[in-house]
Amino acid sequence: MPTDKLPAHLFLEELGISYKRLTFPPSTEKGAANVSVALGYREDQMVKTLIFEAHTGERVLVMVGGSRNAISGLLKKAIGSRNIRMAPLDAVKETTGYAVGSVPPFHWQPDGFRSLIDEALMREDVLGVGAGVWGEEIIITPADLQRACSGIVVNLTERPEQT
Repeated sequence: MPTDKLPAHLFLEELGISYKRLTFPPSTEKGAANVSVALGYREDQMVKTLIFEAHTGERVLVMVGGSRNAISGLLKKAIGSRNIRMAPLDAVKETTGYAVGSVPPFHWQPDGFRSLIDEALMREDVLGVGAGVWGEEIIITPADLQRACSGIVVNLTERPEQT
């Protein structure tokens, strides 16, 4: 296991948040499903970190479990815009400092940057999040993830029951 700590590790330590550092072969094919298999976790415990862009130009971090997808209407409501899209690859790098596939969900956000956490993630015991380098994963509790990214917990993946 590498001994050099990444900025995401140092950030968690500065906050006094405990985490487990795991590695998987960098040759592992991209995607939460593949990371979950490599590390022995369920896919929904591996967090996808997605950057969305609103028509206003605001970019928002959206976190959902590996096998889930945000429901468009719920995501638009949470962001507060009917005109949203996934941020282009270069915009993700510009915003976060990281390439798609290795974006950690904390330490790079400026003040006022919104980070949305799907409430289904809060029901997991532990979560796996990217550490900023492909092949490095951080295992953290949902509460500590929320604290580290100042996350707003909202339902993004489960359709409300019709009454």
